[in-house]
Amino acid sequence: MEKEIKKLIRHTVIEPKKLLHLNFGELWKYRDLITLFVKKDFSLIYKQTILGPLWVFLNPLITTVIYTVVFGGIANISTNGVPKILFYMAGNTLWTFFSDSISKTANTFKDNAQVFGKIYFPRLTRPIALVIYTGINYVFQLLMFVPVWIYYIARGATQPNWACMWALPVVLLFMAAMALGCGLIVSSITIKYRDMAIVITFAVKLWMYATPVVYPMTEVKNDLLRRLIACNPVTQPMELYRFILLGEGRLSPGGILWSAAFAVLVLLLGMMYFNKVEKTFMDTI
Repeated sequence: MEKEIKKLIRHTVIEPKKLLHLNFGELWKYRDLITLFVKKDFSLIYKQTILGPLWVFLNPLITTVIYTVVFGGIANISTNGVPKILFYMAGNTLWTFFSDSISKTANTFKDNAQVFGKIYFPRLTRPIALVIYTGINYVFQLLMFVPVWIYYIARGATQPNWACMWALPVVLLFMAAMALGCGLIVSSITIKYRDMAIVITFAVKLWMYATPVVYPMTEVKNDLLRRLIACNPVTQPMELYRFILLGEGRLSPGGILWSAAFAVLVLLLGMMYFNKVEKTFMDTI
């Protein structure tokens, strides 16, 4: 009997992790927990709201209308022949996915300190769940974008690059990796320096204007400024995204490689720093 009981008992040894400890098997074992976190995020955010999940559609719609009026109407920024509302809606959906992923993962340690201090589970499951949650929000926003997109395609006002449509999930994957890496780094820093949470909120807003979200690259006439914007690792994914969906975008093979390399590098650095901080964060938070 004792032998049978011993076979059933599983021992879990919790040891300090190395800087680059990527135990994907452990993360996969806790996939149900990731699913629960995603469900919890949806229920908490839309609980006790009048419109509930409709805010997923209303927020980007209102933002798109504002961009269309301010940048397309008042500032009269060219969209290279693409219908203005379609141009801004496309850019806004991708940018919202990226910026929300950073903003939400940036508070991982602070928002989950009580849970992290009581029970063990792979800490990376929490930020991964947040990125998945923002990814689901992106899908909902895409459902709002698609009817408008199809309407303008039918009118001949825009022509997607159907042959490149396979690259769309790749763009989203690299944007998710970049956002997760940046969020992990910021989350690890804010444990010791709380005001970094305010700085990152401001920095993400500035980052948007350094990215061709509300303007095409062809509108940047200044040579130096165009080169600086081209160095932004989010610029080429945004241009590629529009190139695929709208047939408009200035692509650079070197820029695409730089963005992909940056996404991988920042994700690895983020995981390393996250693993380092999670050992002692309860002593400093």
